[in-house]
This record gives sequence, C-alpha cells and structure tokens, in this order.
Amino acid sequence: MTHEIAFNRLADLLRDRGEPTRYTGGKLRTRGICHGGDAKDTVAITRISNGVAVYCHKCQGNTDFLAEIGWTLADLHDEPLERSRDRPADDAWMPCRDRGHKRVAQYVYRDEKGAVVHGVTRCDAKDFWQWRPDATAKSGRRWSLNDQQGNRLVPLVPYRLPELLAAKQADRVIWIAEGEKDVHALVDHGLAATCNAGGSGKWTAEHAHYLDGADVTIVADRDAKGREHALAVVESLRRLAHTVYVVQAKTGKDAADHFAVGHTDSEFVQVWAPLPHPQDPAVTA
Repeated sequence: MTHEIAFNRLADLLRDRGEPTRYTGGKLRTRGICHGGDAKDTVAITRISNGVAVYCHKCQGNTDFLAEIGWTLADLHDEPLERSRDRPADDAWMPCRDRGHKRVAQYVYRDEKGAVVHGVTRCDAKDFWQWRPDATAKSGRRWSLNDQQGNRLVPLVPYRLPELLAAKQADRVIWIAEGEKDVHALVDHGLAATCNAGGSGKWTAEHAHYLDGADVTIVADRDAKGREHALAVVESLRRLAHTVYVVQAKTGKDAADHFAVGHTDSEFVQVWAPLPHPQDPAVTA
C-alpha cells in the first residue's frame, strides 16, 4: 500500500504543511525548512530500498530537517515501523513511554546558524524531557544533555535564537518568558520572544550574553519562583542590555493566561524598570 511507503508519507506530510515540492532528476526537492527555508530545492528526498533518504545540501545531513518535521530515523523506513502509527515520531523512546504518556509539544533549540542544539519534549502529564541529536541512536536523539560523568555536551542557548538575533538586529524589543508555551503566546501576538530550557532558575550568563545592547522586557510569572527567576534575569542583564523592564500578566499567572482572556501586549502590568529607557516619561517626569 502506498501509504506504507516512507517516501509517500513524507511527500504527503510536506504537502499538508503547504511546503513547495517538485520532482526532478529522480528526486523530490523542497526548501530547507531546517534553516528557515531561505533556499529552495536544497533538500533532496530519494526513494531507496525499504525506505527514503533525506539530505539537505546546506546542512550536509538530515538531522535538522527531521527534527523540524517531527520525524526520527525510524520514520525513514517503510513498514513495519517500530512504533504505533498514531503516535508522534519519537514517542517510542520517550523516558515516560512506559507510563503511557504521549507527546503534546516539542521545542527545538537552535544555534546562531539554525542548527539543532537540543530540544525539549513535553508529554500529556506535563513532564518535560530534554534531548540532544545523535544520529547513532535508534531514535535519532539521546534523552540527556550530559555525559555519564554529568558534563554538559551541548551549549546553553536561548529559545528561538536565530529569531532573537534577527529581532535584535532590527532594534525590536526582546521579550523573555519563563517557558516555551509563553514564548509562543508572545510570538503569536507579533512579539520577539525567548526563554531558557528548564523553566525558572535555569537562566545563566550564557543565555544573557546574546542580549548585549538589546531592549528587553521580562514577563515574570505571578508566583515566588516567577519573581526569583525575573530577578535572576535582571541581574544577568544589568551590564549588558540597553533597557530592561519587568511586567506581569494583567489576568492570570503568565503570558499565555494574559492573552487567553483577550488582553494585548500593551496591557501587561509594569512592576519594575531596573534599566529604563532614557526617554520613558515615567523616568523623565
């Protein structure tokens, strides 16, 4: 059956996502969504024995492309797959799989060039699992960012780093939230936003240095951990950022709650201006 052929499944997935494809030279070609889609036909998809081969000529591999579409190396094979068809690609290797949990969200962290550094997978029990790409692993990833001695194997980068740097270059305000869900709520309302992996208490100087000279607004969660996290972010930015403001949701705990009830970005409640803009009327008054 054609739907059991990996090549056809991938072609259907790209079609459903609205990605442009064309068949030429015995290969299906599409744009490099693994690096922002800035070059058309850079990804070659080839039907091979018992599966499909995917290669991005810009990334010189397929790890980033597969992460972008939610596939793993297991999906490149024709039937039988080694997992249930109705589950996301990497669920068979989730650390909480034995408890029947399913993935509900995946957040991919990238470096300045758009390459995948690591990711965070959220399951329906609100557990968060961090992983790093590893082509030698059966699932295409390892569910740890450290080696057996506890040494970190991947750099710390802010979420949506390429978009953050582009926004900074355009002199846009960078919003910092406590988690990825809130980042997406901010982005969905036209704002440039980021966070660190792992939630409150995990922001470091490594994250902060990307915001050198930036105008920053921190959205603090309305709880003790949220306030502590916001304070830590402020302290890391005091000698780096151009301006820093701290706000909270007008309604609810966080940015997602704020927007969910219909508030706009201008309705966040300002609670602190540790590094205010020189032209801020509240400062010059």
